Amino acid sequence: MTRPESIQQIRDACKTIALQFMKIHPALPHLQDSETMGDCLKSMHEMTVQLEIIKKKIGKLERQDDSTLL
Repeated sequence: MTRPESIQQIRDACKTIALQFMKIHPALPHLQDSETMGDCLKSMHEMTVQLEIIKKKIGKLERQDDSTLL
């Protein structure tokens, strides 16, 4: 697998994870438990932050590769 292929695979996986998070959020109120809902929202936020870190690192690496072409 080449670096660009790897970057695309990681980017696609991040998108899939984010889409799945969007399915969790609307289901939480139906649990009818505010403590569980709060904990889940907090955890989803933390995971989203970590996902964004991955995406930023991948973007930085991709831009670094592009700058060597010039």
